[in-house]
Amino acid sequence: MAKLILLRHLKSQWNKENRFAGWTDIPLSEEGIKSAKETAKNLADFQIDKVYTSPLIRNKETVSLILGNLDKKDLPVVIDKALDERNYGELQGLNKEDAKIKFGSKQVRLWRRSWDIAPPGGESLKDVYKRAVSFFKKYIEKDLKEGKNVLVVASHNSLRAIVKYVEKVGDEDIINLEIPYAGLREYEFGEDVYKK
Repeated sequence: MAKLILLRHLKSQWNKENRFAGWTDIPLSEEGIKSAKETAKNLADFQIDKVYTSPLIRNKETVSLILGNLDKKDLPVVIDKALDERNYGELQGLNKEDAKIKFGSKQVRLWRRSWDIAPPGGESLKDVYKRAVSFFKKYIEKDLKEGKNVLVVASHNSLRAIVKYVEKVGDEDIINLEIPYAGLREYEFGEDVYKK
């Protein structure tokens, strides 16, 4: 059975500052960089054949640090914008606590976690799902069907979209799904079925 491993990127500088990053290209924080060795240990027992990530620097840096710590720098890495974080529109760059004061906690939670409510000028999770899951089905599932073990390193909402698809999470329930920085999710893939 092929394995699918999802990894959220290490903590970025704007994660540390509690700001909406979205499509803004923010590097990892010192804390994130220092956590790479521990995160790599969590992946040490996995046989990884191929890696997918997005062009955002926080995702590419995470891949580079993890593969460096695993001494697997020669693995094929596919980089595609389909796996980018959601576009947070007018919220990008804002401090999340300041946004809650300005717009209300309930509204900010809906913008961040609900299925089909987008922040002003940004994307909903449904929008992210369309691009991320289309890409996932076309390329990543093809690799899994060929028996390859795949590591996907991406941002929170592109991973939430993939988890929604893989685990068949309902539209109403997706609001409760959180993946921490450097959070791992592992699945076995066989006969077009995923098992946690």
